[in-house]
Amino acid sequence: MNKPTNPASWEPSPNNLEPFWMGFTPNRAFKARPRMIARAKDMHYYDMSGRAILDGSAGLWCTNAGHCREPIVSAIQKSAAELDFAPTFQYGHPKVFELASRLATMAPGDLNYAFFCNSGSEAADSALKIAIAYQRIRGEGSRTRLIGRERGYHGVNFGGISVGGMVANRKMFGSLLAGVDHLPHTYNRKEQAYSRGEPNWGGHLAEELERLVTLHDASTIAAVIVEPMAGSTGVLAPPKGYLKKLREICTKHGILLIFDEVITGFGRLGASFAAERFGVVPDMITFAKGITSGTVPMGGVMVRQGIYDAFMNANDHVIELFHGYTYTGHPMAAAAAVATLDLYRDEDLFARAGKLENKFADAAHKLQGTQLVEDIRTIGLVAAIDMKPIEGKPGLRAYKAMENAFHDHNLLLRITGDTIALSPPLIITENQIDELFGEKIPAVLKSVASL
Repeated sequence: MNKPTNPASWEPSPNNLEPFWMGFTPNRAFKARPRMIARAKDMHYYDMSGRAILDGSAGLWCTNAGHCREPIVSAIQKSAAELDFAPTFQYGHPKVFELASRLATMAPGDLNYAFFCNSGSEAADSALKIAIAYQRIRGEGSRTRLIGRERGYHGVNFGGISVGGMVANRKMFGSLLAGVDHLPHTYNRKEQAYSRGEPNWGGHLAEELERLVTLHDASTIAAVIVEPMAGSTGVLAPPKGYLKKLREICTKHGILLIFDEVITGFGRLGASFAAERFGVVPDMITFAKGITSGTVPMGGVMVRQGIYDAFMNANDHVIELFHGYTYTGHPMAAAAAVATLDLYRDEDLFARAGKLENKFADAAHKLQGTQLVEDIRTIGLVAAIDMKPIEGKPGLRAYKAMENAFHDHNLLLRITGDTIALSPPLIITENQIDELFGEKIPAVLKSVASL
């Protein structure tokens, strides 16, 4: 393979940015003005010079317990020294069974079984495969259709892309799974602008599932997958009654209901899972991110008792589910997850997030009327601020806001389109909430007002 004419540029070095092809990143723009992070602790990242940067997005929605927390770090170090790897195909290790038991006690209803993988993308594809296999096992093999939702995000594997509804993620690859349809998204600015929690308008949109059932026939539909709160598309909370109505329709027609809680799980909305907050028990819950507070990659699916039992009907030595990953239930990830769950419990972080919700929402909504702001949405410890786009250059204002936030205002934030999304670690203090919304975000908005 021919290398560039300047071989020195390819010498291994942390200062050589060129060889790393970054995902979900405009590579040329980043490498022209990089945002490099050297270390992290609690609520802050630190750049190469030691400058503290407030983490306004819990990394990628994942460091719910904060950064480099000592109990989690110690558990990872101990695990690495004791058991570097153990297969979970035909073998096991104690920590992964301990973790599964802990999750079974946390999940609502009879979501009693945990299947593990390595990411939210793998979790979504695992849930979809389990759904189709379950329908076949119970004699409903014609149920292969999957229903997602517009503006939904379920990772970047082919299954998740197919049921997902974010145009930019789909247009390059298309829908690789046949027999997929989508519910309409639930956002309507005219009816829901500046909402706190669940919008009053939009619950009726769940009835669109009945239309899809009529169109395709229930006998062809295996499952519906939705995010209780759509995060990556700009923080769209479910309208009041929407999720309960989906549950009713799915139960009526024998369709499995999957909640993608990769973002909403583990305290983000003030409860173990969003399903608990909204009083709805789905048939499966996908999780990742907060399970280890972002320290070691891990994801999974919580499955209801009846689904698991349906697979346990063959001879004892026969594999029930032909699916898994080399690193399923990795010892270090399991150790990190158990330590993370301990920390959530010991510091009561889920309840803490619930108590801070009103303070967080009050602070965010004070920005209403600020130049550029077109809408603000809050739920739990999550906020979205929609900015007026630059005519003919969608997304540019938000990108510049992200750049300026990091370089000039010591803030790390997430963007999607021309929306700023904020989801800080659950350990954020009231003073840091005031700093975030009273100082840093106004300064960031002002910095891009003249674009």
